[in-house]
Amino acid sequence: MAESLRARGMFAGGGDARARLQQFAAFTFALLAFILAPSALAALTVSPTSISLDVGGTATVAVSGARGSVRIEVSDRNLMSARYREGAVTVTGLRSGNGTLSIRDLRTERTVAVTIARAATGSRDGEGTQDPGGPTGLSVTPASVVLRVGASAALRVSNASGPVSVSTSDSGVATARYGSGVVTVSARRIGTAAITVRDRQGRVSVAVTVTGDSPPPVSLSVSPTTLSLVAGSTATVSVSGASGTVTVLVSDPAVVAALYANGSVSVSALKAGQAVMTVRDQVGTATVAIVVTDTTAAPGSFALLAWNDLGMHCVDGKDYSVFSILPPYNNLHAQLVDKSTGKPVVSGVTLTYEAIADPTGSINTNSSTKTNFWQYVKQLFGVDAAPDIGLTGNPTPTTSPAPLTFNPTHQWFEAEAIPITPYDDQRNKNYYPLVNVVARDPAGRVLASAKTVLPVSDEMTCKACHASVDTGNTARLAARPQAGWVNDPDPERDWKRNILRLHDQKQLGSSQAYADAITQLGYDPKGLEATAAATKPILCASCHASNALAGTGIAGIPALTSAIHRQHAGVTDPVQLATLDDIGNRSACYTCHPGSKTKCLRGAMGSAVDANGNAVMGCQSCHGGMSAVGDPARVGWLEEPNCQACHHDGVRDLSALDGTGALKHPSDTRFATNANTPALGFSLFRFSKGHGNLQCEACHGATHAIYPSSHENDNLQSIALQGHAGTVAECTTCHANVPNTQTGGPHGMHSTTSWWVGAHGDAAERSAQACASCHGPDYRGSPLSRVSADRSFRAEGGTRTFAAGHEVGCYDCHNGPRGGD
Repeated sequence: MAESLRARGMFAGGGDARARLQQFAAFTFALLAFILAPSALAALTVSPTSISLDVGGTATVAVSGARGSVRIEVSDRNLMSARYREGAVTVTGLRSGNGTLSIRDLRTERTVAVTIARAATGSRDGEGTQDPGGPTGLSVTPASVVLRVGASAALRVSNASGPVSVSTSDSGVATARYGSGVVTVSARRIGTAAITVRDRQGRVSVAVTVTGDSPPPVSLSVSPTTLSLVAGSTATVSVSGASGTVTVLVSDPAVVAALYANGSVSVSALKAGQAVMTVRDQVGTATVAIVVTDTTAAPGSFALLAWNDLGMHCVDGKDYSVFSILPPYNNLHAQLVDKSTGKPVVSGVTLTYEAIADPTGSINTNSSTKTNFWQYVKQLFGVDAAPDIGLTGNPTPTTSPAPLTFNPTHQWFEAEAIPITPYDDQRNKNYYPLVNVVARDPAGRVLASAKTVLPVSDEMTCKACHASVDTGNTARLAARPQAGWVNDPDPERDWKRNILRLHDQKQLGSSQAYADAITQLGYDPKGLEATAAATKPILCASCHASNALAGTGIAGIPALTSAIHRQHAGVTDPVQLATLDDIGNRSACYTCHPGSKTKCLRGAMGSAVDANGNAVMGCQSCHGGMSAVGDPARVGWLEEPNCQACHHDGVRDLSALDGTGALKHPSDTRFATNANTPALGFSLFRFSKGHGNLQCEACHGATHAIYPSSHENDNLQSIALQGHAGTVAECTTCHANVPNTQTGGPHGMHSTTSWWVGAHGDAAERSAQACASCHGPDYRGSPLSRVSADRSFRAEGGTRTFAAGHEVGCYDCHNGPRGGD
């Protein structure tokens, strides 16, 4: 190196050599200091590293740690476009396919995998009336809008072929203009109109409803307003109502980093601590309190079990503008077990839930853009809930944790009334969205986590008989009102409006109770159809009481479950041409309940089949027929079948009902639900508890989805807990040291360990009849003695190996219950 420096004259001049050497050393030191400085060491990072979007849609990639200028390049300019600005790359999908986005700074290149899906087309599930528009088909979203006078809305247009034009059926109600892939709709006066979007090959019609309410004032808001993160994780805070430029500051940049782009803030947790993030626009500020915890945990010392209470919850679909039966209302319960004691933990911990992708990649982090529920929630339920917030204040699951609270009555942690819809973030149907439940200690250390489903379906629909149709058999046309079908262009509104018209036809002018109820509730005297037409939707439970919605109903009017089931028991199914009460399989119930696609009854009972593969149990096996469910003396949601009606005396019946259709009441209580739970005179599985004070659903799975389920997402938790699907039956799930007990296990069961192999002989000799409860009356095994996983034991001088599914009996090892060889 010295030779090279001499050649360049660095040491020329004799007397100046030492001074120049000192200058060179100082320069070298400064250069090294710059290179090794923390800011210089920061590497280019992008988040996320893979994105999925629809044709015409956009997605954002956050860029941090860049050195110098940032350059971007896409693998196919016909597939997508991209632009970089202020630390973020915005990607727009142009056509369906897969590609890559390259992001470079002065030193590093990062790539992002991009998947672009074809936007949904066709008329289905209330998505609008569409004619095919070429190879991909013209698509407009959303399919319907509700606006206040003076407000406007944007419709996204994708897959257009050639020039696009728009027209309105009533310009006095709403006007529309098109530009840059967006139709802007402006509301002028109360009424309804249809906006038609046309391209060269097709057209799409969007229903517009204009109400008379004044638009609410727009102000800066953020959601959520609190975050609890683990160091190394990220979360997104949505920003709405902003005026002008938005800036973001954090009180402690060492704890969190934040980057704003396109209406949201990407928050990165750096280390344990607390910080406040402040979001400012030109008018005001909003703050988000952030707590970051470390990831240190004591692995394997706790077990977390989480479940949904019913196995399926129903929503009214996308539209709540006409009437509502049930809101988005899902319930999540959980219990944490300390393995050192085998008992539930009831204090000193925090539990949270958050959205997580399932094995197919489907994730559901938003509800308010998938339904108009929040436009009508105040009118229907009297609750002024913000978008994505449920009736009790719990939010839709997002990537930011939301809290569960402890219920001392039931000894579980809960989040009630979580609003979620059966559409994931790619707008694909997913009736079984996953959430991750996490338990932490006071220091924020993760103790355990559990993945469970928040099942939800919009297949609770009456369109099979009440949708407007021109042709069909007599049964199909039987529900047509005397005034004729409504023929609403929106299929979700159509059948609901037909029901209100038929309701008025049967009750208005002939029922004083009906007239009194309309007056009491402030409805239009001309009836329910007129009330809904005036943009005041009807809550069915306002008149017909429902125990699913506490405090509803008017005295003297039949309860909702009785009114519906009793009224329709004698209705002829338009497909099978038999009355619903006479149809003994699930199709009678799936006509209105979820459903042929959802498969509400999908657990062990729903999967039971005979030798020919035919289902041996249906809804009627437990609930009885339509007339029984609609019996006015029955208490809906509380008077339900119980476990012991089928599981008793060592047998498993296929029906909970006796020959008269009444619920059976065996004397054997080994597998019984808790009496007077949750109220005097009722005995419900979803509120009962058993071994170790755990809820029955914690180990057996939710009602209608008893382990093992026919759907993969349901089984993820039991597989994670014990290595296989099915009832949580492995003692090591909740016990660090498996207890040696003869009758102290679940349902009075013995330990399933080598200890019991040697100790069971005396117990069998004293009371062989007790063994018959599980091993069968002939002691040769039964479904209750079935091995859930492969097991091997030392017995009778050798090794006995039992494959999963084997029904263990006395004859497997020796000659019957009395021993011998």
